Amino acid sequence: MEAPNPSSRSRATGTGMALALLLGSMLALPARLPAAPLRVVTTVAPITSIVENVAGERAQVTGIVPEGVNSHTFRPVPSDARTLARADLIILNGLNLEIPTLKLARANKQADTPILLLADRTVTERDYVFDPGFPRERGHPNPHLWPDPVHVMNYARLVRDALTKADPEGRAVYRANARRYLAQLRALDGAIAAAVATVPRGNRRLLTYHDSWPYFAKRYGFSIIGAVQPSSFSEPSPREVARLIDQLNRARVPAVFGSEVFPSPVLRQIAREAATTFVDSLRDDDLPGEPGDPVHSYTGMMLANVRTIVSALGGSPDALKTVDPAPVAGHHARYR
Repeated sequence: MEAPNPSSRSRATGTGMALALLLGSMLALPARLPAAPLRVVTTVAPITSIVENVAGERAQVTGIVPEGVNSHTFRPVPSDARTLARADLIILNGLNLEIPTLKLARANKQADTPILLLADRTVTERDYVFDPGFPRERGHPNPHLWPDPVHVMNYARLVRDALTKADPEGRAVYRANARRYLAQLRALDGAIAAAVATVPRGNRRLLTYHDSWPYFAKRYGFSIIGAVQPSSFSEPSPREVARLIDQLNRARVPAVFGSEVFPSPVLRQIAREAATTFVDSLRDDDLPGEPGDPVHSYTGMMLANVRTIVSALGGSPDALKTVDPAPVAGHHARYR
């Protein structure tokens, strides 16, 4: 009988050990990711960011409303129907913000795919805000809840529960991410309150390009003078322009706020005639920076907005420096 080659025995032993170690490590790994990631479809970028923070890398989160596009007038394209048809979970803001997308989702989704309308499950009718852009007689309350971080805390809890129901094996991941995200949102709320407290009370008045700020105003003690572009997207009449100029002259508000994305010559004119500062860098559904940047998040957007508002109205934004805007579970969502 031929004696075994020691080097062959060594190689065989090494290969066997390597295979055993590899198999052992595979068995020891927790089932972090499902075989096919949960497919979650969202709409506007702030909602996508909220879902991204809770889902982390366990779900494939896709936002279909492009950043910088008016969410009220956005019309989905045919490829969005295919995206919605493949979804395991669809998450919208709700309160009639994304009516065309909601109709498309209902027409194309799988029968057992749930649709979560966050705002509808966050406020009751007694908490609805009606204003000139969203008058009570039309029956559609203002849907812009997300500029209030306390409402977003409830959004995060709803997202956590919906993800867990759709993917029970991911329960621990979703709970841990949500816990960290809620801590970030509480820090954001406290920092905004501290920064706003430095604004002279007489300056806590908002005239904005779009009517996105009533829930924010209610939370932090601002009064709304008006919005130049209401939900109907019509330009204000000469009489309305004159009324706004008169209000600004009487209130002596230091600044009015336009949109970074949508130019507003009318608001610029109002600011000029009222001899006040025109700041055109507010954003309500367009995140700062690019996907992957630390500031490209809901928290980053709100920090930028409040920094702009507080500074222009005579306060100090220093309290905002304590909040880290980066998504707590990293950048994983697909933004359009």
